[in-house]
Amino acid sequence: APPGPHHPVVNGLRMTGGSFSTRSSYAVMRRLGATARDMLIRAAAARLKVQEAELTTRDGVVIHAPTDRSLPYGDLAADALLLKPNEAVPLRDPSTFRYIRQPVPRLDVHDKATGRAVYAIDQKLDGMLYAAVQHAPHLGTEPEALANAAEIRAMPGVHSVHRLPGAVAVAADSWWRARKAVEALGVRWSAPKPSGLDTVAADFSSDGMVAALKAATDPGLAAEAVGDTADAFAKAAKVIEAEYEAPYLAHAQLEPPTALAHFAEDGTLDLWLPNQMPELFQALSAQVAGLQPAQVRIHSPMLGGFFGRHFAYGPGNPFPQAIRLAQATRRPVKVIWSREEEFRSDALRPLSYSRFRAALDARGRPSAIEVRTVGEGPIGRYFGALFKNPIDSSAVEGIVEKPYAIPNRRMTFTKLAHPVTIAFWRSVGHSMNDAFYESFLDEIAQGGGQDPFALRQALLKDSPRHLALLAAAAEMSGGWRRGPYPAEGGTRARGLAMASPFGSETVTIAEVSVAGGEARVRTLWIAFDPGSVVNPAIVRAQVESAAALGLSSVLFEQIVYRDGVRQSQNFDTYPILRREHMPAVHVRIVESGAPMGRDGEPGLPGVPPAVLNAIAALTGQRIRALPIANTKLSAA
Repeated sequence: APPGPHHPVVNGLRMTGGSFSTRSSYAVMRRLGATARDMLIRAAAARLKVQEAELTTRDGVVIHAPTDRSLPYGDLAADALLLKPNEAVPLRDPSTFRYIRQPVPRLDVHDKATGRAVYAIDQKLDGMLYAAVQHAPHLGTEPEALANAAEIRAMPGVHSVHRLPGAVAVAADSWWRARKAVEALGVRWSAPKPSGLDTVAADFSSDGMVAALKAATDPGLAAEAVGDTADAFAKAAKVIEAEYEAPYLAHAQLEPPTALAHFAEDGTLDLWLPNQMPELFQALSAQVAGLQPAQVRIHSPMLGGFFGRHFAYGPGNPFPQAIRLAQATRRPVKVIWSREEEFRSDALRPLSYSRFRAALDARGRPSAIEVRTVGEGPIGRYFGALFKNPIDSSAVEGIVEKPYAIPNRRMTFTKLAHPVTIAFWRSVGHSMNDAFYESFLDEIAQGGGQDPFALRQALLKDSPRHLALLAAAAEMSGGWRRGPYPAEGGTRARGLAMASPFGSETVTIAEVSVAGGEARVRTLWIAFDPGSVVNPAIVRAQVESAAALGLSSVLFEQIVYRDGVRQSQNFDTYPILRREHMPAVHVRIVESGAPMGRDGEPGLPGVPPAVLNAIAALTGQRIRALPIANTKLSAA
């Protein structure tokens, strides 16, 4: 469906993100289905001249059992469309569901597996030019001069050479020719400016950013305040403290960013691009092209992986380049970023830092916890003016509103903006904050002489939902045991973590071993409670894929800045999880009957802390700065 007011999902817009597609549309789709069924039954009753109450439906037909007659939906559709929909149609009793809660395979799997799926990168138009770009080495700098533009224009297949905001481009008759030409282009860039919003200074570094977060003196604002933490710390039998940090992360999706722009003879614009929010891209594209939004047609092909990548991130998107090049050449232009350009310009998960303190009572139980988080999240960056909330929820989620019954809690947030372009990343703030919190909870357990599983049970004794999920995870894994313990091929240990992202609940248990100074995750057990499910096959697949991404992030992934430049240029310098690193993953869906949560992201946040806690149990090494690959691990 095209962008516009006739196909809204959230606040008049269509959007996929935040794992809320099913949750936000479930009630609407049920009502639409029931309304359509009612219209088909009324049409069949008129056709068969029977009472509506005598008709039932099944497998695409309306059935009149007393006379053994039936009519396919297709034969009734035209008549049904002439009827006025009833405003109040009863919904099916959930106990009689025939399709909901049944595992149904995805409809697009075959096309994806056989190469028939069509992505933005596959789009073609008559007369189309291909364009490759070279971005500025420092964000915020511009091309000042091209040393050899005439020589580049004379290369085979080259159509034209262009300067763009923060980049240069070559248009040619093939993308390979365009890429080789733009790589040979000699560019003098402007000098880097001091760091600011979307401006990275020549001396900017990841280490320097971490130091700035740690050194921030602003006390911040209370994101959560319950009880009297000062009194609890004054009376504490023991105080536990720790600092945690996580790096910038790329999305590293399989399909590189692509956009195809074509201006029609009437001046309107067609734009093909992977996106998660068509109306937003329609409005932004209209601004770039100097058009009204109604003059822009957004085409949304299948996405080749996104994980939060395909929102509008300013310099992190190729569509403005495609529009400007199509205007300049008066031809359709498809821009494809090389993998190197994608790693250079991808909008990143923010680097993050939090400091934890806990007060333990005489029994070794936490009587208070304080967390100071310094940084910035994508909600604050892109929607702060809209929501008018000084607390950036995407920076503190996974730290605030935890289910544990710790009587005194104070969590503060201090905003310190990143100069780099930041982004949503699968499970957003939960992806690092749950790792911090759940790791620290294990440190509390150790400091108080408690078993991590038993401590969580004690802190959740009044929450049957969480206790049931803990029990399910323990049962799946053959009973909780921390270790170390002997196993095939060496010694192993297990770690435990819980997470409550986006209205769902998870318990994850990870089993790890160590060899050659590196961690090897052997098995993951994930008990997942989204309240209720529609298609358990898709839910299971989402949890498994989220677990893989969570494992990749905690083991290997990091974007490092030195001298204002990202050090990772491709997968050889940005390692991700390989097949030989993927453990067995066991998922159990537990439907508690709570309000429907979300499914796409919640399987991720529990994996990193479960692995970190397992490594601590096995080696005694508590890793507080990610990824694990930066730490040489000792044998058990």
